[in-house]
Amino acid sequence: MFELLACRFRFKARGTVHFPPGRSGNIVRGAFGTILGRLAPAADFERIFAPSATAGGPSGLRERPRPFVFRAAHLDGRTVQPGESFHFDVHLFDTKAPPVEYFTSAFAELAHSGIGPGRGRAELAGVDQRPVTLSLEPEPVSRVMVRFVTPTELKHGEALAARPEFSILMARIRDRVSTLRAVYGPGPLPIDFKAFGERAAAVRMARCDVRQVEAERVSARTGQRHPLGGFVGEAEYEGELAEFLPYLRAAWWTGVGRHTVWGNGVVEVELGSP
Repeated sequence: MFELLACRFRFKARGTVHFPPGRSGNIVRGAFGTILGRLAPAADFERIFAPSATAGGPSGLRERPRPFVFRAAHLDGRTVQPGESFHFDVHLFDTKAPPVEYFTSAFAELAHSGIGPGRGRAELAGVDQRPVTLSLEPEPVSRVMVRFVTPTELKHGEALAARPEFSILMARIRDRVSTLRAVYGPGPLPIDFKAFGERAAAVRMARCDVRQVEAERVSARTGQRHPLGGFVGEAEYEGELAEFLPYLRAAWWTGVGRHTVWGNGVVEVELGSP
């Protein structure tokens, strides 16, 4: 089982709000971090935005994953006119103490001060919250199509994978779900990680149609540019997929790979014949 709290923040534009292509998640994340640093005590800021690996949790982590991800890619390239509504989503993984109030206060201030490069003003119209519980029990299926909706980078050893080979994809999803559970939930996955990986390696990639996209962010603190690209597209897999399907579904909520907080690594899964 994997649990989270899905939040939707709804806005109404008072001015013209523009989201440049490929940068919506970065705009939301960067502004949130800046405002949260002013609103929250240092301990809460660290817990939410800059969690330390030394602050409890599983050993061996160089840094703890942040307890949230943004979902704003649907706003990429969109210009919202005055009076129009828009939204973005936040998935919160710390269900024991979800920091909804901090997010609400920060986004209300962001809307008032202006969003995006033109600082278009808006107002926070409402917040919807929905607890989500995902089963990790197997579901019979022998073919799936996985769509990489936002740029995805998967580490394989010390390098980045050029293609989403199934064993690499599942290893990264498994590790992310397990780490989030260990830090914010009931504990790490109670599975044999090595055997899980060996079974994933037996699944065949039947089709791969992905392309590389380039994107970057500029740090407001240092002014440095950081790449946020990765591959998007589709891949089809065949084999004994029953135990892996729930993890593929979970990855839509958690993201997989690098820069998930910005909204990278969003995957959707479509079933083939059982």
